[in-house]
Amino acid sequence: MRLTACLLVIATLCLAAAGPAAAEILTVPEGNRHAEQPHVPGASVRRTKAGRTSFDAKYEKVRDLLASDRNLVAKIKQTAAAYGIAPIHMIGAIAGEHTYNVDAYDRLQAYYVKAAAYAGNSFRFGYEGESIAEFVERPQFSACAGEATSYALWSCRERVWESEFRGRLVGGKAFPDNRLSAVFFQPFFAGQTFGLGQINPLTALKLTDMVSRVSGYGRLDESNAANVYAAIMEPDVSLAYMAASIRHSIDAYRSIAGMDISKNPGITATLYNVGNPDQRAAALAARNSGDEVHWPEENYYGWLVNEKRAELDALL
Repeated sequence: MRLTACLLVIATLCLAAAGPAAAEILTVPEGNRHAEQPHVPGASVRRTKAGRTSFDAKYEKVRDLLASDRNLVAKIKQTAAAYGIAPIHMIGAIAGEHTYNVDAYDRLQAYYVKAAAYAGNSFRFGYEGESIAEFVERPQFSACAGEATSYALWSCRERVWESEFRGRLVGGKAFPDNRLSAVFFQPFFAGQTFGLGQINPLTALKLTDMVSRVSGYGRLDESNAANVYAAIMEPDVSLAYMAASIRHSIDAYRSIAGMDISKNPGITATLYNVGNPDQRAAALAARNSGDEVHWPEENYYGWLVNEKRAELDALL
């Protein structure tokens, strides 16, 4: 009897220990948390008005591009499978980018032509005569040297930028009160993203380890801006970086916030739009430290993806 009782106690303790771990990962429900679309930023509204078009017209244009180009959809499916994500996440991000940030070209071939136009051009990433490669050699970045992955390395460098340089006068040089990507990685004009996936150059540098490992493309280096642009503008490679970005967001929310967002493309599209999934997952985890569960919420961009979910699913 005593042995049986001991075994029952041990089993109970084991179940108690296993219980929270088993319930640790919460699946985010499908659909939108907001009944109405959240506010669309003024910059997106102004860009659309300047183009004498509308969000509805831009959405319909990218939807029609996807519907008419089965080769592109096949590539999206293949790339999504390689990164272990559902292709609706990539379809949603493309729809969101081309509805709110840029106009879609009528044919995929136009993206290849645009990418080729940049090939061989000579430009570099830098600010006021200091290249990014030179900048990150400053002693303030020494703590980042031991980071094992490209994502961790550039995330560390972003944190150092925010704490030590952004909006400050350092060594007699004034640095703008703006994001690292806008200051050092936009040789043409601030805020510019490129290609089918509208990838930011800094985002590509963060994800280069994963893309090299999964897709076999060469690793990118901050000293070779032309290669970075070639990667994010060439449609096939751009799709790999898009998939890697979404994969990282899903993994970050699972490991940091204890939530599975893989069933909600509106949330992955939101993170594709706003970036910084690790920090956002950490903020959500902090909100969920009590008894009440707070779900991640879609922004205006992700809201559209969930609102049009059935229509976008039909493209696949």
